[in-house]
Amino acid sequence: MVTIRSLIYFLFLGLTVFVYAGAIILLAPFSNHLTASRIATAWGRVNISLLRYICGLGYEIEGWERLPPAGGYIIMAKHQSAWETIALRGLLPFNQAWILKKELLSVPFFGLALKLSKQIAIDRKAGKRALKELLIQGRDYLEQGRIVVVFPEGTRVKVGHSGKYNIGGSMLAEKTGCLVVPVAHNAGVYWPKNGFRKYPGIVQVVIGEPISPVGLSASEINTLVSTWIESSVHQLPSKRIQ
Repeated sequence: MVTIRSLIYFLFLGLTVFVYAGAIILLAPFSNHLTASRIATAWGRVNISLLRYICGLGYEIEGWERLPPAGGYIIMAKHQSAWETIALRGLLPFNQAWILKKELLSVPFFGLALKLSKQIAIDRKAGKRALKELLIQGRDYLEQGRIVVVFPEGTRVKVGHSGKYNIGGSMLAEKTGCLVVPVAHNAGVYWPKNGFRKYPGIVQVVIGEPISPVGLSASEINTLVSTWIESSVHQLPSKRIQ
């Protein structure tokens, strides 16, 4: 039954990508990135509902009140699953700018929608040039009041494991003085890394206290973020209830 439900959701996911990405592309000549961001957030919310009704996969959030009341801050989140790439898009305030790999812009249709919504696409093989581009675009978007979303581990990691926390997001915080909000969750328990099956359950999401970068180096910020996220994830359920 889990496999069948997962297949049904996968089909709906593809349909929603087609519909909402299409809307972004069609409206782009007559609007700006704010419209695209609202459409993308609507897409995330629809998929959150589809996951709940089709796969029985819901969520609970602790610490929602800790989010700053206005934009211009950085979200640094754990990366275990595809779930958070969908759910955070729908749950966070709409005016987001995600740090993502440049290759995604080459995906037909979907990549064009990403480009039109003005994300921060980075060539991870470019080294210092990629970091420089991240800092330039990130500063610009933060000054516009956008929320910059980054997965500092760079790629999904299995439940119980931790990837290396890349310093780009922390360096952006150091250079701009913008708050960093760490986010922990256990989505990989129910939607495993690179997995097709989506198991029923409740994803636990914890939003941490904002970290002020004032007086801290990028390395110190990175340590604070990684320590908090990993210790918080460790306290969350790591196995499904059979």
